[in-house]
Amino acid sequence: MDRVSSTMKQVSNPLPKVLSRRGGGGGLEAERESFERAQTVSINKAINAQEVAVKEKHARTCILGTHHEKGAQTFWSVVNRLPLSGNAVLCWKFCHVFHKLLRDGHSNVLKDSVRYKNELSDMSRMWGHLNEGYGQLCSIYLKLLRTKMEFHTKNPRFPGNLQMSDRQLDEAGENDVNNFFQLTVEMFDYLECELNLFQTVFSSLDMSRSVSVTAAGQCRLAPLIQVILDCSHLYDYTVKLLFKLHSCLPADTLQGHRDRFLEQFRKLKDLFYRSSNLQYFKRLIQIPQLPENPPNFLRASALSEHISPVVVIPAEASSPDSEPITDLVEMDAASQSLFDNKFDDIFGSSFSCDPFNFNSQNGMSKDDKDRLIEQLYGEITALKEELENFKAESARGTVQLRGRASELEAELAEQQHLKQQAQDESEFLRAELEELKKQREDTEKAQRSLTEIERRAQANEQRYSKLKEKYSELVQNHADLLRKNAEVTKQITGARQAQGDVEREKKELEDSFQRVSEQAQRKSQEQAEVLETLKRELATSRQELQVLQGTLESSTQAGAEQSTRIASLEQERDRLSQAAEQHRDEMAALRAELQQLRDTLSHEQESSRTELEMLQTQLRDKESTEQALQQLLAKEQLSLVQGTIHEAKRMVQDAVARMEDPAHISCTGSADCLLSQTLAASECAERLRDAHSKYLLDGTAMNSLLPCLAPFAHLVSNTLLQGSATSHVAPVEPADRLLELCKQCGCEAVSYLSALQDPETVASADCSLVTACLSQISAIGEELRPRGLDIKQEELGDLVDKEMAATATAIETASARIEEMLSKARAGDTGVELEVNERILGSCTGLMQAIHVLVLASKDLQREIVESGRGAASPKEFYAKNSRWTEGLISASKAVGWGATVMVDAADLVVQGKGTFEELMVCSREIAASTAQLVAASKVKADKDSANLCKLQQASRGVNQATASVVASTKAGKSQVEEKDSMDFSNMTLTQIKRQEMDSQVRVLELENQLQKERQKLGELRKKHYELAGVAEGWEEDDSENS
Repeated sequence: MDRVSSTMKQVSNPLPKVLSRRGGGGGLEAERESFERAQTVSINKAINAQEVAVKEKHARTCILGTHHEKGAQTFWSVVNRLPLSGNAVLCWKFCHVFHKLLRDGHSNVLKDSVRYKNELSDMSRMWGHLNEGYGQLCSIYLKLLRTKMEFHTKNPRFPGNLQMSDRQLDEAGENDVNNFFQLTVEMFDYLECELNLFQTVFSSLDMSRSVSVTAAGQCRLAPLIQVILDCSHLYDYTVKLLFKLHSCLPADTLQGHRDRFLEQFRKLKDLFYRSSNLQYFKRLIQIPQLPENPPNFLRASALSEHISPVVVIPAEASSPDSEPITDLVEMDAASQSLFDNKFDDIFGSSFSCDPFNFNSQNGMSKDDKDRLIEQLYGEITALKEELENFKAESARGTVQLRGRASELEAELAEQQHLKQQAQDESEFLRAELEELKKQREDTEKAQRSLTEIERRAQANEQRYSKLKEKYSELVQNHADLLRKNAEVTKQITGARQAQGDVEREKKELEDSFQRVSEQAQRKSQEQAEVLETLKRELATSRQELQVLQGTLESSTQAGAEQSTRIASLEQERDRLSQAAEQHRDEMAALRAELQQLRDTLSHEQESSRTELEMLQTQLRDKESTEQALQQLLAKEQLSLVQGTIHEAKRMVQDAVARMEDPAHISCTGSADCLLSQTLAASECAERLRDAHSKYLLDGTAMNSLLPCLAPFAHLVSNTLLQGSATSHVAPVEPADRLLELCKQCGCEAVSYLSALQDPETVASADCSLVTACLSQISAIGEELRPRGLDIKQEELGDLVDKEMAATATAIETASARIEEMLSKARAGDTGVELEVNERILGSCTGLMQAIHVLVLASKDLQREIVESGRGAASPKEFYAKNSRWTEGLISASKAVGWGATVMVDAADLVVQGKGTFEELMVCSREIAASTAQLVAASKVKADKDSANLCKLQQASRGVNQATASVVASTKAGKSQVEEKDSMDFSNMTLTQIKRQEMDSQVRVLELENQLQKERQKLGELRKKHYELAGVAEGWEEDDSENS
């Protein structure tokens, strides 16, 4: 679905790439290609950008295609190429078609569509940002489709159209009450999404016009048919599951289910009723009507009274393309002209042209006044059209601006992402730069090693030069030896001339020696093997000389010595030649290695220079981009701050306006709440002042200023409204001063925010005036604050003991009075009156005794609390430290004593026949409530394992039982007295009985009216009592401190 969200251009009737021509395939491929082409055409006709309802035949073709394909691959392959994120109408019609496929398509449609669930959620969130047109509709519809897919994935037993029998419903829950409970919750969520879409569609339509017969209205109403079908089944299954749950679980456990069902029942009933009155649905679907009252799940037999709602789709509605309503929706210019002609034929052309021209119809001429009226009507019509056009253009402009704002927000998020990527790349480039620096250091080390190698090579060259000189010296010595050898040869020749016999051998020796000499001179520059041959020839010559001439032994010996020396010199020459050759090879290898190192170093330096330049260029580009992004971010932050300040001004101005609103006059407030609001507003103003100072020092420090603006406006507005409400219950003079200060504070706050909003006056903005106004408001609040008990905290301990003692005394006095009244009743009454009075006074005596026991237990528990909690402090210090608890205890004790006195007075009046039984019952209940207050005040600080606490609880239960006994005896006495005064109608005539009946009815109505008024009065009295008690006890102050 990323391709769906990224595509912004609508493709007119696109064919997916999967439908490209295939090379000569078989019949199955041709059939598949034909099927895909037909499906593509139907899907594109069903899902288009025209604001008309989806035609049933195209949707039916898509549904049949899923059954033929046994899935929805082709559907999604086509939908993925539609610009659903760029056209709201296109997305709305896609949801409608997809809803039909989930309901009536093949069962594998759900499996093929689950993979796109996250994309549908993203698209729902995207359309949720558009508050006008189809934006919210698409968002809610996509959320409904996601909920439907999740429901059917969790509950695969439910088909897409939700049609199941009761047996299948039981099997879906596996006869497990936990499964039924969870299934009911999921159905509630499912039905809630359906109802949200229902309500959103109706709220988007203008019901004052016949929207159901317009193309735009039908486009929005068409998907509701699928919603009605789903809602009918979900309502039926929910009712059945709730009856099943109530048969297995307690009613209290299912209270939340019943409340949620009741809310959805009312919504669904109202939506079904509104839908049934629309012209569009009357011929397409028969909508059921829900019962007048919801089912009573607390009565199991009510299940038999439940009737499952059945939605009926008429046969002619299966092809709405042929219905006249579609012709009405798709009326073109020709049909409109035909309609105008028919109108002219019926009413006349003059009436059609000018329906308000009564003078022409009567044959009368127009006067100036009529022409002026006609002209004014024309101008009004033109102005209305211009106003409508202006509204339409404004709406389009608003939508475009909001879209642009969304695009800018997305672009800002993308730029921030790019900025983060640029920062990551900068870090990566810095890391690479560090690696290049390390490589450069390694290269420098290699250069130093190369310099060392060159130095060694120069040393080797010097050594080679020395060896070469030595070799030259050896060659020179060898030449000298050859010259000496020539002289010896001359001497030998002279000796041979003296001996003629050996002349020939001597010549051969000279020739061979000459050859040897020439070879030695030639081979002196070559290798050692030439010298070896010379040695052998010299040795041969020596042998011949030894054999041929003994006289030449000395010469031969000298020649042998010379030959030995020459051999040694030749060996030295060979050794030096080999060493020189080795050095030459080493030099060549070193030169090659040096050249290779130089080439590598130059190449690395060049590549490093290139990469460094490229990295520097990228770094400069990233820095420029980052600078531009920072500037854009600063502008966005500035606009955000100004927008927030504007909203804050509007909030304060709205609060000032509400102070003058007559509807606000009935609102009242307490001084303690006003003080808490004023304190919070003053603290927020101080924080805003600090943030403003930081912003003036650093223009980019908007993060400190922005969070303080909204709380400042909110708290100041609450302070103004609370001050106005407090002034309604305050005396006249303080109320006027408080109201004026609230208005002045609002004006100063608006002025301060206006100064902050203007860049030219932001430096001179001052919040001190607002703070001063808040301080003055706080001072007036202190004056209006109730003082509570005018008792010092040191006297609280004595007061507690006094009140408890006074309560005990009041109870004893009440008991004595009851005994006295009982004695008088026994002496003066007889019969039924004596029996009633004895029973009532006896129950009152029992109640007084129970209250006496409770007061004693409360005193014991109080003593234990003081002893365990005071530590080294005295009881008075403990009471002063816990003044709130002490004041509550005092109040409860007073209430008990007062209640006992009032109940005794009421009993006395009943016994004397002057009072009523109801007054006695009310007094007994009131004293029971007072004792409960005393118990609660005593239990606040008591240990839960305390024995005295157990005694107090038992005494409280005794008081409750005694109260019930008083009420019961009073009711019994009342019934006995009423039986005594039974009415006798035996002697009355029909007219008299009718007259008495009418009088009774009048009396009943009067009493009912009086009862309603008394109940309202009782409610107001209780409310006022609660407020006064809260002010006296400091509840509001405690709430403000806790908040």
